[in-house]
Amino acid sequence: MKKMPVLKTVAIIPSAGLGRRMGSQKKNYLDLLARPILAHTLGAFERCSSIDSVIVVVTPGDEVFCRKDIIERFGLRKAARVIAGGAERQDSVYNALEYTDGFDLIAVHDGARPLVTVEIIEAVIRAATESGSAIAAVPVKDTVKSISDGFVEKTIDRTSLVSVQTPQVFRRDILLQSFDQARRDNYKGTDESSLAERAGFKVKAVPGSYENIKITTPEDIIIAESILRNRAG
Repeated sequence: MKKMPVLKTVAIIPSAGLGRRMGSQKKNYLDLLARPILAHTLGAFERCSSIDSVIVVVTPGDEVFCRKDIIERFGLRKAARVIAGGAERQDSVYNALEYTDGFDLIAVHDGARPLVTVEIIEAVIRAATESGSAIAAVPVKDTVKSISDGFVEKTIDRTSLVSVQTPQVFRRDILLQSFDQARRDNYKGTDESSLAERAGFKVKAVPGSYENIKITTPEDIIIAESILRNRAG
């Protein structure tokens, strides 16, 4: 069996958005079982042996708070840098790319996905090591329909559909090329893999988890607490 190379990997954690469905609160600072959501997220990357360093991207002005009240408070030593984000998520990740010299792979993960596991992170990194680009995804469970003017047009075959999650991992040169092309064309994508796809790169999908939810609404915190309690036995 061919042994895969060990590539130096940095994680970018965008955490600069306001949770509009959370009443415009900075949701990643909200407590989830007595720890901020962002601390849970960073903790998974701290425990992952394949991650060498972490860049956290926060709302401008929150750098000191994030460093002292989350990173230092919870002993997150891999979080080597905290930087200010941009107007949108894509701008925030682009800001972080400036600090990725010397790394082979770049993992991007939502700060608001605190239930990601080390196993998922490792699986996506392995796939990206082999293919250059990889994402976590899960099969769509619901029936999906297209509508027009409030009426159903047709039912979509869901057998080839997935819901995309993070982490998303890319060879550094692939991600840089994808972002540069998007910026030249003034294109805004919904995630990093959409930029890579548009730039002509193939993206491998690997199994994520239905527990790897993104905290978006107050109900999601209740669900996340239940999952964490269940994991704790």
